Amino acid sequence: MTDAKYDVLGIGNAIFDVLVQADEAFLARHGMTKGGMALIDEARAAAIYRDMGPATEMSGGSAANTIVGLASLGARAAYVGKVKDDQIGRMYSHDIRAAGVAFDTAAATDGPATGCSYILVTPDGERTMNTYLGAAQNLTAADIDPAQIAAARIIYLEGYLWDPKDAKDAFVKAATIAHDAGREVALTLSDSFCVDRYRDEFLELMRGGTVDLVFANEAELHSLYQTSDFDGALNQLREDATLGIVTRSDKGCVVVSNDGVIAVPAHPIETLVDTTGAGDLFAAGFLFGLVRKSGYEMAGKLGGLAAAEVIQHIGARPQVSLKELAAQNGLKV
Repeated sequence: MTDAKYDVLGIGNAIFDVLVQADEAFLARHGMTKGGMALIDEARAAAIYRDMGPATEMSGGSAANTIVGLASLGARAAYVGKVKDDQIGRMYSHDIRAAGVAFDTAAATDGPATGCSYILVTPDGERTMNTYLGAAQNLTAADIDPAQIAAARIIYLEGYLWDPKDAKDAFVKAATIAHDAGREVALTLSDSFCVDRYRDEFLELMRGGTVDLVFANEAELHSLYQTSDFDGALNQLREDATLGIVTRSDKGCVVVSNDGVIAVPAHPIETLVDTTGAGDLFAAGFLFGLVRKSGYEMAGKLGGLAAAEVIQHIGARPQVSLKELAAQNGLKV
């Protein structure tokens, strides 16, 4: 195996986030399911935006948030995702490159606009996402550069890629190239509603060896195995994945592998503001621990630290250097 140019390369839907604080009456008025991610068309996106209050706008996308978090910790990171060559797309490209991430995916010159997610944050910090995929759905296998994929130690893929057909093909192509190059493939299940849509396919990806590492939160795990029995679902995950990482909000995380089960407590916070990006940034910290060979417990602590930073402010990307934050908290980076 050749030396890796990148520690982690992420592939995902390139989405620009529009975040606003709202009450539950807003969700009810627009028929939204609290805590979930719904795919919407352009007309519904416009209707939601018209009714939103003053918003915070920033680059997002699940896998992209993770990759930016990795770069903030000091990892060599790359990202593959599709934007359009429009104003928002150019902002998106600038933001991810400015974060220290290699981003070379060609922007679309025609077709739908750069994708946007309209995110409502309720007073309890829960986020409800309404996503217009736009140009993101036009990511295809042609956008996958075999040399770039083979140059990354871990390929990190988001479950949301299973929504657009062409992105699904890109996902499988990247995983195949990675394994042929002796690399590892990680999958985040993304959202319990996403798991509901593609449960059998996700299980096949795990059991067939297309993915090696699986990230899930508690709701996604229960949805995957259609059970309310946490321990039973965890045992099943241990059988189906080489490495499984389950986040449990303020209970921390559980890591399952052939070596056993490790529980890591959550990092303490002062005030919960917005859970958007919590899982994304947890994955960033955990993956960083893996590529630095720090062990599962330290990886879980790094994940908890990164998640704790992002949930204490609006938005899904860190506002401080995670590398410096880790050092301040005595965590090896």
